[in-house]
Amino acid sequence: MSFTAVPLTLYPDMFPGPLGHSMAGRALESGTWSCTPVQIRDFATDKHRTVDDTPAGGGAGMVLKADVLAAAIDHAAAAHPDLPILAMTPRGVPVTQARVRALSAGPGAIILCGRFEGYDERIFDARPIEQLSMGDIVLSGGEMAALLLLDACIRLLPGVMGAASSGDDESFENGLLEYPHYTRPASWEGRTIPEVLRSGDHAKIAAWRKQQAQDHTRLRRPDLWERHIDARARPASGARRTEED
Repeated sequence: MSFTAVPLTLYPDMFPGPLGHSMAGRALESGTWSCTPVQIRDFATDKHRTVDDTPAGGGAGMVLKADVLAAAIDHAAAAHPDLPILAMTPRGVPVTQARVRALSAGPGAIILCGRFEGYDERIFDARPIEQLSMGDIVLSGGEMAALLLLDACIRLLPGVMGAASSGDDESFENGLLEYPHYTRPASWEGRTIPEVLRSGDHAKIAAWRKQQAQDHTRLRRPDLWERHIDARARPASGARRTEED
């Protein structure tokens, strides 16, 4: 089954963009995934093809109109009824690797890409849309965020990465940042590869990498470290502690 990406955007030429190259590009050519962007402006009904208007209550910028967005969403949902509808917005829930894995295991996604000051809020009351954020940053539009999300999903599709286990130890897969990597030459500008990595002792190498991942996560991302510790402390799913008198 192919993974289908349906970006709803004012700039359909931005897709597949960088995803037309490298691993994602080869997967696109092979049919592992497909990209069919939809031009939101096509669903405007006035002669000027207006997609935005001034914000109610005043203020700077323009807001994407609910009626135009709804028409575009309904069109995409009718053509792809099995796909979840996502909206890229800084107000959304931060995307995690776990959410990426869940999306990549599914049939794809309809992805609404915002512009200007964002969306008329009523669209989220009227349609089943999951709001997602790619981080605490503000972009010129949702297209770059959608490309980032799609890249994270596509690389996990079967056959896209060279080896099925290539991503197992990468950052966030196990709740930690990835351990540091080295390659030849063994000595460069007076800096040498850690001795343990040249020892050939796979058990010691695994232990070193685990410790490095933990140390880097604790120092660089204390928020991730706290979540990692909490996850390890929780009992297995469904397990409950009971006390006996």
